Amino acid sequence: MSSHPKKIGFLSFGHWHPASETRSAAESLRQTVELAVAAEEIGIDGAFVRVHHFARQLSAPFPLLSAIGVRTHRIEIGTGVIDMRYENPLYMAEDAAVADLLSGGRLQLGVSRGSPEHAWQGAETFGYSVDPDEARAKTELFRAAIAGAGVARADAGGRPGETYLPIQPHAPGLSDRIWWGSGTRETAVWTGEQGMNLMSSTLLLEDTQVPFDELQAEQIRLFHEAWEKAGHEREPRVSVSRSVIPIISDLDRQLFGSDDNQDQVGWLDGAISRFGRTYTGEPDRTAEELAQDVAVQAADTILLTVPNALGVEYNANMLATIAREIAPAIGWKPSHLREQDEAVAVDGLEAGAASLDLDRVG
Repeated sequence: MSSHPKKIGFLSFGHWHPASETRSAAESLRQTVELAVAAEEIGIDGAFVRVHHFARQLSAPFPLLSAIGVRTHRIEIGTGVIDMRYENPLYMAEDAAVADLLSGGRLQLGVSRGSPEHAWQGAETFGYSVDPDEARAKTELFRAAIAGAGVARADAGGRPGETYLPIQPHAPGLSDRIWWGSGTRETAVWTGEQGMNLMSSTLLLEDTQVPFDELQAEQIRLFHEAWEKAGHEREPRVSVSRSVIPIISDLDRQLFGSDDNQDQVGWLDGAISRFGRTYTGEPDRTAEELAQDVAVQAADTILLTVPNALGVEYNANMLATIAREIAPAIGWKPSHLREQDEAVAVDGLEAGAASLDLDRVG
């Protein structure tokens, strides 16, 4: 288990539909910002957005993350995940740095080679290759750029100079806050070798006929082993996504009460895949079940998918219920209580050091 404090964030797909509480793209964007503000007030740790193209969902994350960053003060902002097949890695490096600097260094950027989508070879429509290996190559260039590497030769009077210019602006520390969205145990190992944090969702593109949380926990274990073997110096972070819907009203029961809370197995993206269960029900029972989820215990960050089309008020109330009645069962505390604990620990260390100094003087 990670020594990082347990964090929870919300993950929004940004769906909109004229018949829902989120009727347009404009409402989806504004409501995502408003939900992030409300989540920060509750003590939630992260506001993450899913990126989809050619769909009535969120598609251009950096303007949205920048808006969240300037409206909030503490909450992490991020993606889960950006499909690198659609990206220009150097332009993306500039956008990411701007969003990170505006937020004061709170960007946690999830990237990947993408997932099944609405468009046939949509990245090609954007002018890029759909080859997954190209996505990894782009990620390598993007990571080099945000780390401050020179990526373009300077102009020396109409000829290429010896100096290589880095992307500007530069966001210090951002290179340690890149996460790879891994759908298999194999890619989790690769992620650990590469030195990126691990982001694992409610779907794995493989099935070993064990419960989803056990398969995901194995994925996390293999990631940590690969990280340690590669000799990376910092401690990595790991997130998993979960659908958690507490049933506390007739509306909750009407909308979500019929869920069978079971894993699902099906064919997706050319492979037999396992989809993780949802957690719906009375808060005390849901808390007990979530606490037994071995992958949740192995991760330091839990991303809670929200039914954003139900509006800000519904989702803020749902997050508040989870924070109050469910999340403590997995070892989570609101951010302000963690900060108090950290302050007490620092005060204790300082008092102990002062006592030792007095002893020496005596």
